[in-house]
Amino acid sequence: MSIPKFIKPSRPLTWLITGCSSGLGLALTREVQRHGHTVIATSRQPSRTSNLVAEVEANGGEWHALDVDDLSAAGTLVDKLEACGHNIDILVNNAGYILFGAVEQISDEERRQLMETIYFGPSRLIQALVPRMRERRFGMIVNISSGAALDGRDSMGGYAAAKAALDDNASLIAQAPLPADYKGSVAEQMMDVMKSGKFVGDGDTGKAARAIFDVTVGEGAGAGHGDERFLPMGRDMIPRVSLVRDQCAHALDVFADIAGNVYAEQGK
Repeated sequence: MSIPKFIKPSRPLTWLITGCSSGLGLALTREVQRHGHTVIATSRQPSRTSNLVAEVEANGGEWHALDVDDLSAAGTLVDKLEACGHNIDILVNNAGYILFGAVEQISDEERRQLMETIYFGPSRLIQALVPRMRERRFGMIVNISSGAALDGRDSMGGYAAAKAALDDNASLIAQAPLPADYKGSVAEQMMDVMKSGKFVGDGDTGKAARAIFDVTVGEGAGAGHGDERFLPMGRDMIPRVSLVRDQCAHALDVFADIAGNVYAEQGK
C-alpha cells in the first residue's frame, strides 16, 4: 500500500506549543507568529513571564498554563481549546529538562520524574489530540527530541532513555493507518541550551526555530520535504547520525544470514 502524501491546508495553522517561556519554545512561538499563524503558547507558570504573555497575545495568540506532569491537564486544556473553537493543527512537544548523571547514579524517583515530563506528559497531549486530528483529516505532531535518544552519552542516563521512548512513540504514530493529511515527525533538537559544567552549547535557537517551522509547513528549507519524519539539527548530529547508520549497516553486513534464519519453520 502506498503512503499518502502530506497535504498542508492553504490557510493559517493553529499551533499548540509547550514550554514557551524561554529558549527554543519562545523562539519557535515568535517564528510561527511572524509568519501569520495562530499560536497557543503554554508554560507551567505564565505569571512569571507576563511580558512574554502580553507579547504573544498582542500578536493574536493565547497563553495558557500547562503542567505536562499533571495527569489531567492535557485533556482538560485540549477540551477547553476545542470548545472555544481552536482546532489544533500542529502540536509541538517542547517542554522538558535535562538531568545529568550516569544510569547507576540516578535515583528511581528522578528517573520517574524525567519520564513523566519527557515521555508521559507529551504522550497524554498526543492521545488527546490524535482522535480530533483524525476526525478533521489533518494534523501534525512535532516532538523536540535530542541526539541523546539516537546515540546516548554516559552522562545522560535517564534523559536519553526518556527521549528515546518519546521518539519510538512518534514513529509508531507515523506508521499507523491514519488519514492522508496526517503527519508525525521528530525534530532531533541538539541545541543544548543548558549551560552547566564544562559544556558550552553553540546552538542558535532562532535558526533552529526557523528550520523547524520551514520543515513543518514545507516552506523555505523544508520545501519538497513534507514527508520527512526526522530532522537532525546541530553540527554534532552529523557524525552521530552517520555513526548509527554505519553501525546498523555493518551489523547487517556481518549478521544478515543470522537475521534471516531465526524464523520458525512451518510444520516443525
